[in-house]
Amino acid sequence: MKRGRSKPTAVEELYEAILCLETTEECSAFFDDLCTVLELQTLSQRLQVAKMLREHHVYSDIVAATSASTATISRVNRSLGSGYDIVFDRLKAKDKYHPVEIENTGEEKAES
Repeated sequence: MKRGRSKPTAVEELYEAILCLETTEECSAFFDDLCTVLELQTLSQRLQVAKMLREHHVYSDIVAATSASTATISRVNRSLGSGYDIVFDRLKAKDKYHPVEIENTGEEKAES
């Protein structure tokens, strides 16, 4: 919460609500209530795009695997940062991170 403010913002309340969830089932129920199917698909698509970018996949493979537009991939690429790092590191620590496997399209992975 920002200094000098006694009331949390709506976004801060959303973050706190998400932090209250304890299981995948609770999370699923909450997000099913909160989001439309399209919003959930969009959020999960962006997470997959971020994962594939972190794994150094080329744009064409990301498009093929996720159906994301190159504009979405570029937007996610520009926003890659500590938030994604935290999530991916914690998923790896819980053995819940699953690298994206794609069919070989003949293109090499992008250089780091």
